[in-house]
Amino acid sequence: MTANLTLFRKRFWLIFPNALIVAGLALFSVALIPYLRDEVWYFLKQQKGQEFILGGSGQRDSVFARYLSARPILVEPVDSQFGLVIEKLGVNVPVVADVAVTDEAAYKESLKYGVAHASSSSYPSKDPGNVYLFAHSSLNFWELGKYAQVFNLLRKLEAGDTVHVFYERSDFEYRVVNKEVYKGFNTYALTRPVIEPLLTLQTCDPPGTTLNRLVVTAKLVGVK
Repeated sequence: MTANLTLFRKRFWLIFPNALIVAGLALFSVALIPYLRDEVWYFLKQQKGQEFILGGSGQRDSVFARYLSARPILVEPVDSQFGLVIEKLGVNVPVVADVAVTDEAAYKESLKYGVAHASSSSYPSKDPGNVYLFAHSSLNFWELGKYAQVFNLLRKLEAGDTVHVFYERSDFEYRVVNKEVYKGFNTYALTRPVIEPLLTLQTCDPPGTTLNRLVVTAKLVGVK
């Protein structure tokens, strides 16, 4: 009996570490699926030359339209009271207003319902101000909700790209002018002084970490 118990213990300690490694790799692979999905979609979109068109004509957004069709996809903002549309990235999400960036519990809860608008920042306007919107580019979607990967592709934005913020049924059109990476929890992009109407988009970088902050800055070019 003692010999069998000793043998069992030896086998257990041989198998258990390997089982943990396999489980960890499996969980990591599952976590990567949404990120890889977005990368694959973006690659296919570029290869097909497919466009997302705000207004106008086109097919409705769907899995079939995104992956199998090359026809333009019609974009109607999901929230014209406060919403964000980035045609290049296929982003069309509501914005949760007045979220405290210093209250982790509050902003994590808000990010389950869309992109968060920093309470200390401006609202969309023709007047000088900084509209600061932030969202996840995360891997643990099972914890953070359906918008956990909404900014996974934010780094794909380049100078000249267009971003739309809908606010009180007006379309505020911004043009990207800069993209930077800040170390750690640098808050300069939120607190910097501005002399013109700006939009700041921020997420974690690399996706799934809190090592850096990826910040995209855009200038207002028109209101419809």
